[in-house]
Amino acid sequence: MVHLYNLHPFGSQQVVPCKLEPEQFCGGGRDALFVAAGCKVEAFTVVGQELCQPRCAFSTLGRVLRMVYSEAGDYLVAIEEKNKATFLRAYVNWRSKKTENSRVCIRMVGHNVEAPFRETFRDQMSIVEMPLSEAPLCISCCPVKGDLLVGCTNKLVLFSLKYQIIDEEFSVLDFERSLIVHIDCISPVEISFCVGYVAVMSDLEVLILKLESDPKNGERVNHHSHKTHTPVKHTEEGTGNKTSQLETDDFVICQKPMELLGEKSEQSGLLVTLESTGWADESTKYSHVQHLLYRRFTPDISFYSPSDEIKLHSLHLLPIYHTGSLTSDGKNLSQEKELLSLFCFFSLPHVGYLYMVVKSVELMSIYQYPEKSQQAVLTPQFLHVITSNNLQCFTVRCSAAAAREEDPYMDTTLKACPPVSLDVCALRIQLFIGLKAICHFKNHIILLTKAEPEAVPERKESPKRLLSRKDTSVKNRIPPAVEAGWNLYIVNTVSPMQLYKEMVDYSNTYKTIKTQSCIHLLSEAHLLVRAALMDAGQLEPGEKAELLEAFKESCGHLGDCYSRLDTQHSHLALPYYKMSGLTMAEVLARVDWAVDSEPQKYEKGLIFYINHSLYENLDEELSEELAAKVVQMFHVTEPKQLPHVLCSPSMKNINPLTALSYLNKLDTYGFASILVTLTKAAVALKMGNLDMYRDEMKSYSEMKLACGFILEPRLLIQQRKGQMVPTQLAAHLRETQPGLLVAAVLGLQKNNKIGIEEADSFFKVLCGQDEDTIPQLLVDFWEAQLVACLPDVVLQELCFKLTSQYIWRLSKRQPPDTTPLQTSEDLINACSHFGLIYPWVDVLISSDSLADKNYKEDLSKLQSLICGPSFDIASIIPFLEPLSEDTVAGLSVHVLCRTRLREYEQCLDTLLERCPQAVIPYANHELKEENRTLWWKKLLPELCQRIKCGGEKYQLYLTSLKEVLSIVAMELELRDFLNVLPEDGTAAFFLPYLLYCSRKKSLT
Repeated sequence: MVHLYNLHPFGSQQVVPCKLEPEQFCGGGRDALFVAAGCKVEAFTVVGQELCQPRCAFSTLGRVLRMVYSEAGDYLVAIEEKNKATFLRAYVNWRSKKTENSRVCIRMVGHNVEAPFRETFRDQMSIVEMPLSEAPLCISCCPVKGDLLVGCTNKLVLFSLKYQIIDEEFSVLDFERSLIVHIDCISPVEISFCVGYVAVMSDLEVLILKLESDPKNGERVNHHSHKTHTPVKHTEEGTGNKTSQLETDDFVICQKPMELLGEKSEQSGLLVTLESTGWADESTKYSHVQHLLYRRFTPDISFYSPSDEIKLHSLHLLPIYHTGSLTSDGKNLSQEKELLSLFCFFSLPHVGYLYMVVKSVELMSIYQYPEKSQQAVLTPQFLHVITSNNLQCFTVRCSAAAAREEDPYMDTTLKACPPVSLDVCALRIQLFIGLKAICHFKNHIILLTKAEPEAVPERKESPKRLLSRKDTSVKNRIPPAVEAGWNLYIVNTVSPMQLYKEMVDYSNTYKTIKTQSCIHLLSEAHLLVRAALMDAGQLEPGEKAELLEAFKESCGHLGDCYSRLDTQHSHLALPYYKMSGLTMAEVLARVDWAVDSEPQKYEKGLIFYINHSLYENLDEELSEELAAKVVQMFHVTEPKQLPHVLCSPSMKNINPLTALSYLNKLDTYGFASILVTLTKAAVALKMGNLDMYRDEMKSYSEMKLACGFILEPRLLIQQRKGQMVPTQLAAHLRETQPGLLVAAVLGLQKNNKIGIEEADSFFKVLCGQDEDTIPQLLVDFWEAQLVACLPDVVLQELCFKLTSQYIWRLSKRQPPDTTPLQTSEDLINACSHFGLIYPWVDVLISSDSLADKNYKEDLSKLQSLICGPSFDIASIIPFLEPLSEDTVAGLSVHVLCRTRLREYEQCLDTLLERCPQAVIPYANHELKEENRTLWWKKLLPELCQRIKCGGEKYQLYLTSLKEVLSIVAMELELRDFLNVLPEDGTAAFFLPYLLYCSRKKSLT
């Protein structure tokens, strides 16, 4: 469906002062207009709203049949006819043409220019002639690279744009015939070419191809054909033969209409062959062809129609390029344009079709014209169509499609854009008598009008005759004495800002009745501004900043519509308001609040926006008045959300009495829950009512209260200006119920409501510690994490945090700032990561008195963690340096770590030197199985040696030696036992052990 509005996209107009009736005309870059008449081309300067002035003129070889300008390379190419022969010529360096009689250089394509002619080529226009084996029918230039594509019967010829380098300071533009695309059974009427994409149109067929290079193929393709074979080929040929045989005045045979998209378009029956003819480099040569679209139409024989009314016209490929951020300064950092999206338009007399053809091929829009069209031009903002007496302006959806290609966040809660499927509209139908042709460049539309006298039909043909393939067009008699009047107009389109403002003013007429028309027109205004920003190269200086403001304003208008109208897309209020840059307070100020006596109705879009905004922790605090309105809004629409709403940082200024009154109403409505209880407790704490706070907290067990915090983490933790801020409730729990606080944060982490680093920062901020200081509450949290065995917590990292903190406290003899929540015994009983402390460690520790209970607890936890099965001991060794071995605590930790690393001999030496009474318990616990030999290979010789030396530990060594001898005598045979005894030992001392060893066999 096409909506019709009476807007004013067209501004002033002026007449082009050309002397002869134009036969062809086209735009020339940013500031020029070319008009061909007779055997001459006139160039006019067109700058802004100023009068069109003649610039230069040059003669052509013959009458100009087709004419196209290429901005890339700044050249004009034309198909010219002389003596019934057609020629293809390119006009290069035309800006240096001063007068009509100035000298012109004519050269053949590919002709090498010698260095001595440098100055000649610099100062004069050149004409490059491009001979073809067949007559050229149509032409198109690539807007990105400037390559030229020429359409001939059953084939397309590609001329690549290149530059002949004369010397370091000067190069000459030239072309190279690089590729021939053979397409059987098609005679192109119009073609369009853009960076490898080719659109070909005949009277009733459209074919879109993509020429592709093969980066894997290093060999040059020379006269090698790449064909696309389809099974439909022979069927089509057969149909054509039958048609020619059966076609008479009484029968018309028409092929079926067909639309094939993507890979299916290869079934069109058209045989496409590539023939490489040039020496293009690997990056630009084409060796493969991909079919994208094939569409065939059938004449409508239901009513009388002359043959001209059933032909396609106005084929366009419209590229849209990457623009980057909408907030950039608009300057292109790279001269190379990067294609973002490509659109193809073609039209029948009464209907036009717009396709998107880059990543996917799909029909975007269908344009139904109120009367027969003659020609159309497509721009990023509009589709301009001419009929015999009207200039029509339609909106397009190119910017909507391109926006989704460019921005991955489009159609999310962050960004939105009107849909591609949005109905198109006609902004204006402007009366113009005798319209014949149209073209567009920059912000101008060029129109050729011709008021012809009435034509009298010479004879009438039957409808069937007219629809046959034979040329049976109606011949008209025009009295030779009557001359037609003509004019060539330049119609200036109004600036996007002016038209945008008119659209917004127009939409205000729909506000009171709340219809979809308001959304539709504001969507058109939004797309208009978005398209203008995407086409930044056409903007005047300073215009982009104004458009950016209009873009935000349009987002605000659309947000208002979706927040107030009851539509299925009301959720779009959120992204549009975000894109508008409006604060929540500014959005609420735009709401039409009802007076107290009237019931207020809140639409889903506004509720959705406020709810999400309150959840996103915006750095915005609503006033007390607005906060009260928000609470009232949710009390009416979604009462269950009230606890969540009140926990938002944006609601900080809410009156506690107001909040409490609404929460109490939830109890009466049957919405009582743990979350409501916790919210009421937080409000009571804010009021300073500790009795109410305690009553609420006693309503549930600590386990249930911890689960309640999972439902709303902001009861404990809030984000303000990018920083984590503990709430007043969290601070109070730290003093009164630290166990509940740790359990609550642990539950948040387990349910992915808070990250590992965020939790650590929370406890540091809560306890008022800097980054380098670890509060005991954080240590309690780490210990609770180990007990809970959270899957997301990296075990070794967590063990490292705990051991580092234990070591630091032991080395500094620093007591914890608060009483630990769990003892080492609690952790050993509750967590498998904390192991039972080895028995010999108790013997070692008992040799010194540890008066400080907290010091002993930290040591026990560290020893238990080292004795556990999970810890990687090697990772902690470098960090043991602060814990000196001079203390018994440090010694126990070092010996434990070496034992875990199986360094038993070093541990025995250390214990023999520092704590002999612990040697035997250590050996009994550690020297087992494959390490049992250390009893007689290491321990026995060491003890004997130390006894010889005497000293104050002599008695301890002697006692240990006796224990060792008893063990060794039990383990070894008599001969082996004799071998390990010292040679200089006293026989009487060793005799009892020898006797026991000798009797051992008989006893067993």
